[in-house]
Amino acid sequence: MRLRRARRARRFRLADSAQQIVGGFLLAGPFVVTEEVWTLAANMSIWHAIATVAVVFAIGYANLYKTNTKHDQTVEQTVAGIPLRFISLMIVSFGSVTILAILFDAPRTFLGAAETNRQVALITFKAVSVGSVFSVVGAATADGVFSRE
Repeated sequence: MRLRRARRARRFRLADSAQQIVGGFLLAGPFVVTEEVWTLAANMSIWHAIATVAVVFAIGYANLYKTNTKHDQTVEQTVAGIPLRFISLMIVSFGSVTILAILFDAPRTFLGAAETNRQVALITFKAVSVGSVFSVVGAATADGVFSRE
């Protein structure tokens, strides 16, 4: 009988987040400045946006822990039971799209002044959810490709 030594929690480093940020911003950019994304977002219901957010979470989780053998969620640092790497991935995925939308003034450019502040915020949330589908792929892929074992 062979005993297995318990593995220690792998430290999540700033470099890990930096890799995610590069990948997240790389794939987020084209979708923030595409009029079709903003038109799509304007026509989506809130339920479509919530479902899209769920898809982003599923893609991120699957990419980090199911398709990538470098990461084992059972030995990673956690916050309230959630792996810190996954939390970082979600912040980067949604954050990169949000930051670019604000920096490029995309809501005002694509929505104009005809919308109320509340409508602009809601449509922006929906557009961010769409852009995050692509951002999470870039962020998780960069994390997996460049992370150390």
